[in-house]
Amino acid sequence: MSTPRRLLLVNGPNLNLLGIREPGVYGHETLDDVVRIATDAAASHGFEMRAVQSNHEGVLIDAIHAAREDCAGIVINPGGLTHTSVVLRDALSGVALPVAEVHISDVYAREPFRHHSYVHDVAAVHVIGEGVPGYAYAVNLLVDVITGRADG
Repeated sequence: MSTPRRLLLVNGPNLNLLGIREPGVYGHETLDDVVRIATDAAASHGFEMRAVQSNHEGVLIDAIHAAREDCAGIVINPGGLTHTSVVLRDALSGVALPVAEVHISDVYAREPFRHHSYVHDVAAVHVIGEGVPGYAYAVNLLVDVITGRADG
């Protein structure tokens, strides 16, 4: 059986406010820009992208569970759930797909509560503090992991 040529892009709570919320921290790009950048990066490797954003944890978990059926990997910016959600971490672990964790800002240079990520240990790729362009970087690194061209 061949590897599916689709990635799931997951954006968590408040990321629908990109471009409006704290532009000094997150920049002026919007969620549409994020989806376009990630989709273009995936397409450059022959992958499709399915994108989901929700402010509801269960919606994100359902999307991650569904990815088992037709995705080769997951790119995720869990937003604030990064620091609080064991169940999101368990969903990512449970589907056994390679994961790329992305954060627009440098969470390690911010408030101490942002320094812990429940997703970190289940992710093969980590792109932190590279702004919205970091999504393309994460897609590229994740595709390398999926295709065996890199260790992560």
